Amino acid sequence: MADQQKKKRAFRKFTYRGIEVEQLLDLSQEKFLDILHCRARRRMKRGLKRKPNTLLKKLRKAKREAPEGEKPAPVKTHLRNMIILPEMIGSIIGVYNGKTFNQVEIRTDMVGRYLGEFSITYKPVRHGRPGIGATNSSRFIPLK
Repeated sequence: MADQQKKKRAFRKFTYRGIEVEQLLDLSQEKFLDILHCRARRRMKRGLKRKPNTLLKKLRKAKREAPEGEKPAPVKTHLRNMIILPEMIGSIIGVYNGKTFNQVEIRTDMVGRYLGEFSITYKPVRHGRPGIGATNSSRFIPLK
């Protein structure tokens, strides 16, 4: 009996503060501002400046020129403090971390956060690896 009733796997729909992605894309700028957190809401109410607007234009152009079913071309930026908007979902952005551009694919769960959160600026510490002069056991490590 269990074999006859094959259940379709139900994927969890992503919601941002109780609103589904399709509805987020349809929201006007003012309605979207109402559901953002206060820091992002303040920044967006003061208006997007020239650099964030040009980034959005480049992302729209990359999406428009991408073949159907393909990922758009990556767009490089230094704007780590750009708030991720619903229209950016599906884009690929090269976020500068001070040395290189880390490619970040914008997904639905990133809405309302900053681009810089997804491009780490430091190399994490790897504990437990002895260096030169750490102990007597590391004395015989060749310098080359």
